[in-house]
Amino acid sequence: MAIEEPHILARRIFNLIATELQMVEAEFERQARSNVQVISYISDYLRASGGKRVRPALVLLATYAAGGDGSRSNVIRMATVMEFLHTATLVHDDIIDNAETRRNRASVNSRFGNQTAVLMGDWLYMSAFETSLAERSLPILDILTSVTRRMTEGELMQLTLLGRADLTEEQYLDILKRKTAYLFSACCEIGAIMGGGGSVEQSALRDFGLNLGTAFQLVDDLLDFTADDETLGKAAGVDLLEGKVTLPLIYLLQKDSSSRRAIQTVMREGSYAEVPRAMLLDAAEKTGALAHARTRAGEFAESAVSALDSLPASPYRDALQSLPTFILERDR
Repeated sequence: MAIEEPHILARRIFNLIATELQMVEAEFERQARSNVQVISYISDYLRASGGKRVRPALVLLATYAAGGDGSRSNVIRMATVMEFLHTATLVHDDIIDNAETRRNRASVNSRFGNQTAVLMGDWLYMSAFETSLAERSLPILDILTSVTRRMTEGELMQLTLLGRADLTEEQYLDILKRKTAYLFSACCEIGAIMGGGGSVEQSALRDFGLNLGTAFQLVDDLLDFTADDETLGKAAGVDLLEGKVTLPLIYLLQKDSSSRRAIQTVMREGSYAEVPRAMLLDAAEKTGALAHARTRAGEFAESAVSALDSLPASPYRDALQSLPTFILERDR
């Protein structure tokens, strides 16, 4: 069976909820308004930067897949809340990573300074929680507080392990899930709740999101290692420069321990001057480390698809089950 091109597959998935995503954009603009001029200005800057809007899409698709109506105003609000939380993490991550670009534009910290960026990220977090309070749902608030705590823990854990060439796959996946996958899971579980789904639907969609989010970040890390700046819309190869050893390099070190010195040199120097990125990429390809990491991403994607088998058939379940393929095939 022929595999759809990623952009065609994405269009087919997102067209199902195109109207609702337009409503999310309008709600994002509404929630981002402030009588503090600098907040409104930076909010507009962030919104204009675009993004894939994968997380609000997950809320909407999960709501429909659970039997609900994704066009309801409270669902649109919660979908926007998840994009606010995601945007807040990006703003704070860029400060921690000293990132200069995001989505082919200057990052908030690069454009407005670290102090402003820290406070803007805090404002986005608090605004997200303020909006979510309108639901008066303790289960939803419990999910949001838990995922925010886990994301913060993941960032702190990563900071303590920077520059470590002995990072294990277990440690790597634990950080990855906390920083990325649990937010995907939260989006899907909240969608199930908003759609009126019971424990079976909530569990299925929660597991789907966790596996999907894990595959998503594995592919993200693979792209950082293999892609170029222009394709990614941000600097490529920066993970290792920042001291972050990702799965392709963990597997490379397992298969060829002589690579350790080269990897440590790049992390120590913060540069590929002595050890070109192409050399590490070639080694990862020749040892099978790259293929192994891609296979691992595929395993999580397959687990995501099978997690939804308990849901009733619908175009929305089909769209969710197509998302792992889109994630595996994407180039940015």
